[in-house]
Formats: sequence, C-alpha cells, structure tokens
Amino acid sequence: MDEEYDVIVLGTGLKECILSGLLSVDGLKVLHMDRNDYYGGESTSLNLIQLWKRFRGDDKPPPHLGSSRDYNVDMVPKFMMANGTLVRVLIHTDVTKYLYFKAVDGSFVFNKGKVHKVPSNDMEALKSPLMGIFEKRRARKFFIYVQDYNESDPKTHEGLDLTRVTTRELIGKYGLDDNTVDFIGHAIALHRDDRYLNEPAVDTVKRMKLYSESLARFEGGSPYIYPLYGLGELPQGFARLSAVYGGTYMLNKPECKVEFDDEGKVVGVTSEGETAKCKKVVCDPSYLPNKVRKVGRVARAIAIMSHPIPNTNDSHSAQVILPQKQLGRKSDMYLFCCSYSHNVAPKGKFIAFVSAEAETDHPESELKPGIDLLGPVDEIFYDIHDRYEPVNESTLDNCYISTSYDATTHFESTVLDVLNMYTSITGKVVDLSVDLSAASAAEE
Repeated sequence: MDEEYDVIVLGTGLKECILSGLLSVDGLKVLHMDRNDYYGGESTSLNLIQLWKRFRGDDKPPPHLGSSRDYNVDMVPKFMMANGTLVRVLIHTDVTKYLYFKAVDGSFVFNKGKVHKVPSNDMEALKSPLMGIFEKRRARKFFIYVQDYNESDPKTHEGLDLTRVTTRELIGKYGLDDNTVDFIGHAIALHRDDRYLNEPAVDTVKRMKLYSESLARFEGGSPYIYPLYGLGELPQGFARLSAVYGGTYMLNKPECKVEFDDEGKVVGVTSEGETAKCKKVVCDPSYLPNKVRKVGRVARAIAIMSHPIPNTNDSHSAQVILPQKQLGRKSDMYLFCCSYSHNVAPKGKFIAFVSAEAETDHPESELKPGIDLLGPVDEIFYDIHDRYEPVNESTLDNCYISTSYDATTHFESTVLDVLNMYTSITGKVVDLSVDLSAASAAEE
C-alpha cells in the first residue's frame, strides 16, 4: 500500500465507483478503499438475513418469506431514466456489458386521493381521467409544444425565450389548471417541490422531453429501467471498469484516515499503520465528517409484500409520485416497487419503498400517506438518516466529497453530482457523446 496515487477514493457507493471508473479510464492511478467488507456503502443491496440484522438485530427472518439469497433489497432505491444521464454514462464507459436491465412496468401519480397512470404525450392526455374534456385539449396543445420544442430552432419557440420566461408563465399561456400543473411538474418533469414554477421554463421543458424520449426508447409502460438483481450491481460494474484500467481495490480497510500537510492539503490516507500517498481524495461524507454539514434527513419505509401496489394495473415494478401539494407537504413523497420480475425477491414477493425528505421526527406517521397505498404488507421496516453536503473548498484541500443521496426514486440528481465532481477534479467535462467501447475497439 505504501505507493503514490493520483487519486484515492474512499467508500464504494455508486457515486464514488462511477468516479473511480471515469478517472481510471482517464489514465489516472487510482486506489479505491472502503471500511466495509461489501460494495455499495450507503447504496448497497441487502439479502434477507442482512436486512434483518440491520433492522431487527438478532431476530431471524420468518421462513415463509423464502430464501434469504433470493432477496436484493436496495438501501437507496432509484430507477433510471431510459434516456437519462446515468444510462449515457453506462454506455459511455461500456459498463453495460456487466449489467442486465429491464424496463419498469408503470409510472403513476397520486392525485385527489387516487393513483393514476401518468399521461406522457398528447394522445395519452386525451384518455387520462386526471383531466376533464376541455382541460385535456389544453394539455394536449401544451404537450405538442413541448414535443416540438427544439432549443436551437427559434421557429419552435413560438416567440417565447424559455431562458427568461418562468414555468408559471409558460403554463399560464396554455391556461392549464393547478391540478394538471401538479402532475406535469412532479410526475413528468420530476421536480421535487414547487420552486420550479418561478424558475426559467427551459429546464422543465427539457425534463419533460427526457421523460418522453425515455418512454419511447423501450416502448414500455414507463420511462424507467432498473438492473436485474438490483442496484448493488451498479457500483460493482464501475469497480470492474476501474480494475480493467489499472485501478486497485481494497475492501475491509478499517479507520481510513485522511492525512494533510501544514497548509491543509491532502497528502495521503492511512489505514492499519500504512500510508498511501496521493494528490487528491474523493469520498462520501462519512470519511471527512468535519468538512460537511447536515442539510436534511430522508425517511424511508421498506415493505415486503405478496402483491403489487394496488391500482397500478398489476405492475410488477412501478413508481408512484405523491406531489407535495396533494399531501400538504414541503416536498414530494415517492413510492417505488419492484419484485421477482427484476430478480430482487423470490417468486410472488414484492419489495416496496416509501421515501420522503423528513419534515418531522416520526417516519411512521409521516410516511403514512404512501404506506396506505401499499395494501397489506408481510413485513415493514423504517429508516431515517441524515443528509450531508460538503462545505470545504476543494481547490484548497484537494478533497472532493459527494453529497448524500436524496429521497427521490430516480437517478438524475445523483449523476449530476458525479459529473460536477468529475469536472472539479479533472477540469474537464465528461463527453457523453463519445462511445468509449467504440473508441477502444478502434484502437485495437
């Protein structure tokens, strides 16, 4: 271990693994360490015995739930947009060859006490029970505007500069009611709260276009995809990528202590009496607790069930978004369900998660609106954990710290954090238009 590295990465969460993969591909010498004896950090997947150990201590899971190893329960459940940034990173790095994906069956929204399918284009808008007949026509016009909008072609802008016009003003032009705005903003554009209404409309329009492009990509019932065997496969895929490009991995390294020089710049990491020297450190907040601040908490419920979520057309995998306004909250609540169809549970079993930004100290009562939509559950576990973000100046100390995972059940915000960190570390932007596998084949 007494060697010098360009970068030492601490923690094998998804963000850290993507970064170590990208940096290794760039030709940097990377050492990747984790205090745990498993991959994934906060975003790991647990089998049934591990799940029980974490939440129930010495209790054993009941036999009727089936074999422990048939379960892969994600601690940070998130779907991927089929045409989103994470999928582009996967294709860009060729990590897709280590993973198998399957489309997610359904995308739903909670509105006026009921669960509805999210209408995502002009034709679905006409069929949706979310709107009355006149509202459907107005919504259809708005969907067509968004579908036709092309940032580089002013003819499609209808005289509006969406970098200046707010989302509220754009939607006002089409006369859409609050109810319609609610599901468009939260279940299609995937905003977490209502601040977007006063921000430039171009962001919302791009998000809506991403949703419809993703939906078209797999022609499934939703714009989302999800790996077979759960998200635990993702960090390992990037770890393999890093290893292929010469990265070194060490799990089960206790007390990874970051060392600094007199000026406060990082010089290395010590574990078990040995120090590896480095120019830069990348880590999750738990490795440098004095350089982060708490910004909130995520409340989560994990349920094992013997049926799909009711009113989701028997979807074996689905997302239901509960917009803040429907619940009288400050931010949205998310329902995520997957099952044996994605190999995360034995046949006939479903895993459902309810997650939200915690606004109280009582996850059981706070998450109740989401839990009430699940129907009968075999088992349920509650989890609440703090969210952190870095407060250090990475140009001064050469420490690059990721932000904790949020409550959303999709990956777009997670990957943006990774790409911004990559740019801070290297001074470059990841060019997602380049297909690395094609480039390496050409070199051969």
